[in-house]
Amino acid sequence: MDTTHDKAPLALAPLVALSLGYFLVMLDVTVVNVALPDIRASLGAGPSALQWVVDGYSTVFAALLLFGGGAADRFGHRRVFLTGLGLFSGASVFCGLAGSAALLIVGRLGQGAGAALLVPASLALLQATFPDRATRARAIAVWGAVASVAFGAGPAVGGILVAGSDWRAVFWLNLPLGGLAVLLTLRHLPAPVVRGRARKTDPVGQVLAVVGLVAVTGGLNEAGTRGWTSPLVLSAFAVGAAALVSLVLTTRTLEARVGGRRAPLLRPSMFRSRSFTSATVIGMLISLGYYGMLFLATLYFQQERHLSALETGLALLPSVCMGLIAAPLFHRVAPRTGPYALMAVGLVLGAAGFAGWMFTGPGTPYPVLLFALVATGLGQTMTALAATAVVVDTANVSDAGVATAVFNVARQVGSTVGVALFGTFAATAHHFTSGLRLSAGIAAAAFALGALLALRTRPASPKLAGPTS
Repeated sequence: MDTTHDKAPLALAPLVALSLGYFLVMLDVTVVNVALPDIRASLGAGPSALQWVVDGYSTVFAALLLFGGGAADRFGHRRVFLTGLGLFSGASVFCGLAGSAALLIVGRLGQGAGAALLVPASLALLQATFPDRATRARAIAVWGAVASVAFGAGPAVGGILVAGSDWRAVFWLNLPLGGLAVLLTLRHLPAPVVRGRARKTDPVGQVLAVVGLVAVTGGLNEAGTRGWTSPLVLSAFAVGAAALVSLVLTTRTLEARVGGRRAPLLRPSMFRSRSFTSATVIGMLISLGYYGMLFLATLYFQQERHLSALETGLALLPSVCMGLIAAPLFHRVAPRTGPYALMAVGLVLGAAGFAGWMFTGPGTPYPVLLFALVATGLGQTMTALAATAVVVDTANVSDAGVATAVFNVARQVGSTVGVALFGTFAATAHHFTSGLRLSAGIAAAAFALGALLALRTRPASPKLAGPTS
């Protein structure tokens, strides 16, 4: 491959704008957690309310991703990205001013809706801004590194803000960052040429997607505390499954009607691309394994090792901050090798790291755990960057928003499944470490399965089939 691409400078200002948007989304996944005790004391919030302060954000985010991706493809990626930033920032103001737990939950739901608009639009804009594949791989590395830093720094940033002010400060932080992202977007990301679409998006499909994903993610969130056989959980799964099956049937019918008045929210023919389908499944597998085990690792250090919240955060730092190593490595290697080799290496490394957790006990020395922490963090981040690059590379410009939304839905659902499933194993095991080891084995198997998928997927694949193919 021509290495001149590797030396081509990145357009920094638009990349910063797009990265800042994703930074806000990932920061708010973890930054609120350390503020929960102060929120409980200030607003008199009960356990259920606190759970929804955390889970409501991720539930709405996952549920509206397909809607956000479809809206971005229909109304313009830049416009929807700015709308998402505005909604996210406005919801942050609402959270900062909330005088009750109920109002805070409403604000968090609004943040999730804003995140669902801006994330798929951000990836679609990244594809359009960096059309050269080698340059785009470098841009994705920076974009992913910023997200990794945000996720890993969330608890520390939240702790500093709460200690220096109060819990409301974690939401006020979003305003200057969101404002800077809006300013850079307006100045450095040109408005695209409007492509008129004769067909309107299917409203029935949008409703089915929202109902299905809300029911599934909500059921998974409740399964960890109520149990998998709870009537509420089973009812949520039944509603979600019925809605998602109806969505598939509806989209297949609309796609078959060539020249119809309405376009399907999601074209099933997108999954004819082996690369796209494999990358999406791999995204789900790595999120299931990594975030499920990250949840248990946090409990392990606090319950079994009796570390404080700050000490636990520092103990996990070698894992959650591996993006600082994975991103530069991906930046340098991916333009030469393509994403598949790095994806396979990352998955094998992650599987080896989880295998290390399978021999962990309450007294295992921390240096022994260091390999597992580093290997899983580096493997997960490397794989996520590579899978993102594959999805962006294989998506048509007209479908970029929906394609990246599908990928992010898969990752979000995988994370929720992992936390709920592994949390159940740990809670029902004879001893916590028994559940931890079982979960580690499943996480290792998930990464190993992902490695097989990556190796079996062809290195080169055509773009996703167009609407009339």
